[in-house]
Amino acid sequence: MARLAGVSRATVSYVLNNTSAVRISEPTRRRVHEAAKELGYVPHAAARSLRAGHSRMVLMPAPRVPVGPLYSRFFDELQWSLSRLDYTVVQYGGVGLHGDEAARAWAELRPVAVIVPDEGLGPKGVAVLKRSGARAVVTMGPEHVEGAHALVMDHQEVGRAAGAHLLDRGRRRLGVVVPEARGLDVFSRPRLAGVRRAVRGTDATVTELPLAYEEEAAARLAARWRSLGLDAVFAYNDEYAMLLMRALQDEGIDVPGETALLGADDLVLGRLLRPRLSTVHLRLPAGRDLAELVDRVVRDPTAVPETHEVLGSRVVHRESS
Repeated sequence: MARLAGVSRATVSYVLNNTSAVRISEPTRRRVHEAAKELGYVPHAAARSLRAGHSRMVLMPAPRVPVGPLYSRFFDELQWSLSRLDYTVVQYGGVGLHGDEAARAWAELRPVAVIVPDEGLGPKGVAVLKRSGARAVVTMGPEHVEGAHALVMDHQEVGRAAGAHLLDRGRRRLGVVVPEARGLDVFSRPRLAGVRRAVRGTDATVTELPLAYEEEAAARLAARWRSLGLDAVFAYNDEYAMLLMRALQDEGIDVPGETALLGADDLVLGRLLRPRLSTVHLRLPAGRDLAELVDRVVRDPTAVPETHEVLGSRVVHRESS
C-alpha cells in the first residue's frame, strides 16, 4: 500500500489510524485512502482499539419516541459529522430497555462515547458507562444528568411561545393538542405546561385535546369542535396541525376565522397549505457542533461536564393564526 500511494509505511499507519499528533497533508491522505480502497484494505477495529487504548465507536440508542423530519435531519447530520472525524456510529435498538438497565447493555459493547437522545438515563447509568470505558456521555433531554455532558431542550418554552402568540392575536379560549402516541409525552406535556404558563394571570383558558395521529380521530374531534367553544389551538407540531386543519375545514370551520391554528417545527409542507400554517420554528444544535463536543471530550475525558441550552423557539406568523 505504501508503494502504491508513494509514501512511507509510517505515513500509511498515521493516515489509517487517524493519528492527530502527526500533520499529514490532505493530498497525501487522499492518496493513502485511494490506495487502501484499490487494494481492498479494511481496518481491523479491534486492533485499532488496542493501539489507541479505546474504540472509535459512538453508540446512539434509537429514540424511544417517534421523531419527525426535523430531528431526523439533525441525527443524519450528526452521524455524518462523526464519520468525518473517523468515528463509527452504531445505533442501538434495545426494545424494552430503559435507564440504568439500558446503560449496562450499552456498556457491553465498550463504546468510546454514548449519545442518549431522550430522557431516562440517570447518574448510576452514566457511572456504569464510564467504568466500561466510555469517555464521553452526552444526554439530550429536558434537564442535566449528573456526570454527563448535556444538551438541554426546554420544550416548555415551545409551548410558552405558542401560547403568547395566540394571546397576542386576541385569542382567549385555547386548545392544546396532546398526541396519544406512546412516548411523545416527554415533549407534549412540557409544551402543554408552557401554554398554561403563557396564559397565567390572564382571562384566557386552556383545554387539553388528546388526539391520535389518525384521520378518523381528527374528524371526531372536529365534529364536536364548536361545542368546545375554542377560538385557537396549538396543535403540538406541524404534522398534527395539518391533520387537524383538514378535519376542521371538512367540518366547515374557518381557519383562522373561527379558530386560529398553530403548529411547530416549521416544515416546508406547512407553507404549501392554504391557509399557510403558522408555526413555532425550532432551532436545534448543529450536528457538527455535537460531533466536535464528543471528539473534544474523547480526547480529554477529564473535562468538566458541559451543559448547553440548545432549543431555540421563534413563532413564524402566517395565515392560519
